[in-house]
Amino acid sequence: MRRAGLIPLLCAVALAITAPLAAAEAWTIEQLMHALGKQRSGRASFVERKYLAILDAPVESSGELRFRAPDRLEKITLEPRAESLVLEGNTLTVVRGERRHIVQLSDYREIAAFIDSIRATLAGDRSALEQTYAPSLAGTSQDWTLTLLPREPKMAEVVLRITINGSHAQLRGIEILQADGDRSVMEIVAERAAR
Repeated sequence: MRRAGLIPLLCAVALAITAPLAAAEAWTIEQLMHALGKQRSGRASFVERKYLAILDAPVESSGELRFRAPDRLEKITLEPRAESLVLEGNTLTVVRGERRHIVQLSDYREIAAFIDSIRATLAGDRSALEQTYAPSLAGTSQDWTLTLLPREPKMAEVVLRITINGSHAQLRGIEILQADGDRSVMEIVAERAAR
């Protein structure tokens, strides 16, 4: 399994599940991290389009995203073909049809750093997030955009930028721009979330 292919998938799973909260007067990274960190579990549907240099049209998939604190993240693809990615602790399990792949994140330093930063985001831990990314936030609590730029050169060789947009603690979209020019764009609609 390619490392570059795992990072966009894991990002989508990890960041896509939160629920709306009450509006704040000012919206800062601290407030966003606090709002995201309050979510103990959640569920959302997604539509993802991957734009690959080798293809003339985007590859589209759809399904469900799930999160359960502190470290269980799932991406269940229903269309065009069933696939399951489950991250729990240090273990990533990928199921495609009859095939099952198990990957230990500790064997892949760049992916582990990426996942730890996503977990830091969900936990509202800005300092841990900033160990891997340079985050910047634009907009208001009703319409914000969080941009994450990798700090480490090895990470930047795979992912140039992650852009997340949303309203309050509800994510509406994630765009991942890879160093090779490929990108994925995910639209997210929350189904339900619990604290």
